[in-house]
Amino acid sequence: MKNRHSTGIQLHRALCLAVTLASLIGCHTRTAVNLPDSQRRDQIATMIADYQRLFPDISGIGANELQQSLERGEITLVDVRPEAERAVSMIPGAISKQEFEQRAEELSGSEVVTYCTIGYRSGAYAQQLMADGWAVRNFDGSLLAWTHAGGELIDSKGEPTRRLHVYGRQWALAADGYEAVW
Repeated sequence: MKNRHSTGIQLHRALCLAVTLASLIGCHTRTAVNLPDSQRRDQIATMIADYQRLFPDISGIGANELQQSLERGEITLVDVRPEAERAVSMIPGAISKQEFEQRAEELSGSEVVTYCTIGYRSGAYAQQLMADGWAVRNFDGSLLAWTHAGGELIDSKGEPTRRLHVYGRQWALAADGYEAVW
């Protein structure tokens, strides 16, 4: 088990690399909203491969497996995004990072799956949880992949929505039929 100082240094390096990668990816996807679905999926796959290198010890889970696990009630799904992003939409059945931390004792022993918009922030949180002894996986491609699998989203009132929060135009890689907002 790594000490918190070395984990903090690793997370800082990972964040620096992620910011660099995000800016590089952003340069190549400025017109993401105009790309065909297949090219948006390719962009997502590239982004997943980039951040997975930052969290080599964290196992991923794909959209189809996540859907099946949710239907069977086998996991605790944690949305690590801030409230403003969650207010636009969440995956049904997910809880916030704050709620998870408040209920940690109650949820002890459950398998945790973390997600965000693409999977970087949730990968960093999964790494922290793993260091704390949790069985955790990161949702590869997170909300963007979820849209390409036809996944349902709900808004802050629990109503179905086709909107999701992304960082900006270059992150607007949701599937056709979903509206990316920033």
